[in-house]
Amino acid sequence: MEPFIVCLWILAAVCAATWVLSLITGEHSWVDRIWSIVPVVYVWVFAGAAGLADARLDLMAVLVTLWGARLTFNFARKGGYAPGGEDYRWEVLRGRMKPAAFQLFNLFFIVIYQNVLLLLIALPAWTAYQHRTPLSALDIVLAVVFLGLLVGETVADQQQWRFHQWKKAETAAGRTPEPRFLQTGLFRYSRHPNFFFEQAQWWVVFLFGCAAAGSVLQWTVIGPLLLTGLFIGSTVFTESISRSRYPEYAEYQARTSPVVPWFPGRGNTARMWSESR
Repeated sequence: MEPFIVCLWILAAVCAATWVLSLITGEHSWVDRIWSIVPVVYVWVFAGAAGLADARLDLMAVLVTLWGARLTFNFARKGGYAPGGEDYRWEVLRGRMKPAAFQLFNLFFIVIYQNVLLLLIALPAWTAYQHRTPLSALDIVLAVVFLGLLVGETVADQQQWRFHQWKKAETAAGRTPEPRFLQTGLFRYSRHPNFFFEQAQWWVVFLFGCAAAGSVLQWTVIGPLLLTGLFIGSTVFTESISRSRYPEYAEYQARTSPVVPWFPGRGNTARMWSESR
């Protein structure tokens, strides 16, 4: 069976499973729970279909596996796989929508759209499968860039994890955490550095397909484009919640780049969490 058809069957099964589970449990983070797993499966389907004999596909599969392992670990330690580990944003959104409207949103956006997107971002592996050309210097450069971005996202997530552990400890001790959100480290240069590194890695995956085909004019660009669009929407929604919780967040927005890391601008300097705590 053609590997693309295999991937379509996986897509159909995952859509059905995540939708039914959301109805049974009343939780709507089931796609989040498979987000770091399914793209890895898709890429290995194409690498396996080539008999694990294509260097570029094997390299892509290994890199995407590293991406998936890191993201799965970070999601697990935050309680994402535990019962009740639903993304807080879905609860906020449910409160703003009528039940019937939210169920339609669940089926068509959370389940279908996001699962289709997970296949689309992996389809540069299909391009590489169709154009099994020798590994080039460009592939090596792309692999190094991918690994650099992976390290960047790991650092950003670790900084965020440490901050929230400190914040919980301060609250448990009866003290008011100050500041109330992370503004140091990589978060001094971007309000969402982890979002930046995440998107950039999938643009690199797209470029692997381009390297195989010998042209950047590939329709699979739709995957990283839609992923970027999803993150833009997610950023706007997340920040609307942050502003409602923390009035001082507006100051942070005024001086800090939204996503792409950049030098902080002028603005009132808030008291920041010390790395020594």
